[in-house]
Amino acid sequence: MTETIRVGVGPLSFDDVVTVARAGARVELTDEALAAIDRARAVVEQLAAGEQPTYGVSTGFGALATRHIPAELREQLQRSLVRSHAAGAGAEVEPEVVRALMLLRLSTLATGHTGIRRETAELIAALLNHGITPVVHEFGSLGCSGDLAPLAHCALTLLGEGPVRDASGQRTTAEEALEAAGLKPVNLQAKEGLALINGTDGMLGMLVLAITDLSALLRAADVAAAMSVEGLLGTDRVFASELQAIRPHPGQAASAANLRRLLADSGVVASHRGPDCNRVQDAYSLRCSPQVHGAVRDTVDHAATVAARELASAIDNPVVLVSAAGDGRVESNGNFHGAPVGYVLDFLAIAVADLASISERRTDRFLDKARNHGLPPFLADDPGVDSGMMIAQYTQASIVSELKRLAVPASVDSIPSSAMQEDHVSMGWNAARKLRRAVDGLARVLAIETVTAARGLQLRAPLEPAPASRAVIDLFGRHHVAMPGRDRFLTPELDAAHHLLVSGDLLSAVHDAIGELS
Repeated sequence: MTETIRVGVGPLSFDDVVTVARAGARVELTDEALAAIDRARAVVEQLAAGEQPTYGVSTGFGALATRHIPAELREQLQRSLVRSHAAGAGAEVEPEVVRALMLLRLSTLATGHTGIRRETAELIAALLNHGITPVVHEFGSLGCSGDLAPLAHCALTLLGEGPVRDASGQRTTAEEALEAAGLKPVNLQAKEGLALINGTDGMLGMLVLAITDLSALLRAADVAAAMSVEGLLGTDRVFASELQAIRPHPGQAASAANLRRLLADSGVVASHRGPDCNRVQDAYSLRCSPQVHGAVRDTVDHAATVAARELASAIDNPVVLVSAAGDGRVESNGNFHGAPVGYVLDFLAIAVADLASISERRTDRFLDKARNHGLPPFLADDPGVDSGMMIAQYTQASIVSELKRLAVPASVDSIPSSAMQEDHVSMGWNAARKLRRAVDGLARVLAIETVTAARGLQLRAPLEPAPASRAVIDLFGRHHVAMPGRDRFLTPELDAAHHLLVSGDLLSAVHDAIGELS
């Protein structure tokens, strides 16, 4: 039975967003939310009936806000707003991002601060429940005054206009999709068009999805690092808890604790632990793994704090404020500015690039016979005839180079718009788009490191790897990945390893062997 997420006046959780965006969970507005929506709508209708101009209710928008719009033109005003702002360009945005965006806009509407009508909010819920996903494009948002173009493409669907994807993923028209689902488009009333497009929902949705993915990838990164330390005959002594305690960063402590558990009972590590070992210190990419991985963990935790605050926010301009007595007013504000979200999106892209960079350096050590402590060059079966993992590292290097470019902050840029009325913008949507690419690249880099380490550990036979490493090697073996031997078509193996990593199967195998990692 499909799970149902109840959308009320309080904040959604990360799990709520992910479940709706990726698992197709249904949504339902609570009675409390509907009551709040009705109270705010009453305020808007009272102001719309008055003579005093109110921004977003009886005026134009942006630099055109000085024009008072007569009552008979206000439906046209809202339709024109949505149609004109649905001006996106470029590739289609992923359906999970659009579903997250729609859910988060619905969550803001449910707070009772936007002045939307309940039937409009309920139609958004119905679109989600019927799997109707508006076609949203890559370019169009400046991350200020809301993710305007992406949200406008979603609002266009409520009018029965524009292209959508149906529940089967087929592209069709909004009119046909609504009719097939038994739904009717809405005629937007005063304030509604503005309420539908004025939010940070796109960038926030992508932030929540990225944090969710990174939380799993950070544990996979610890697995990859432990296998590399083990396969390169590194020491586990540098991960001791008393060494971590004298630099008390929480992420570092958690990563080091994982590395200790992952390397426990390793026959490979035990083989060079005695007095005959003359290697005093490992290279930074091995020895400093918990410091780098831990800093990324702490960065993700900071981003999660910001995202949680944003999930608890009502982002619109203007907003409706209703008193306990039931009267209210509409006030302009700047809460739509995406700076808080844009900054952490950029911060995460920097951290992701560095995490991938240290992973690539560990991989490279396996391939250099001068640094891999007795393994064949490039882990090749017959070096010179076979190239082994040589070009897999090239692939890593290509991705890491791209991640460094993606780490250049988007939020330091600002291009004025709307005749200089909107003269400072966040570019948070752009920051979110590049972070999605960066997270995908990180997963591929970690997959290549894990494959390389698994092959290297098998070449250490008859030494027995740690139980956690053995679990990964056995998982790979069942999928014909990372087996030593003559050269073969490598892309399918790397793709399979990537799938095992992002699907959670790799972590599940490790957890089954040694228990759940931090």
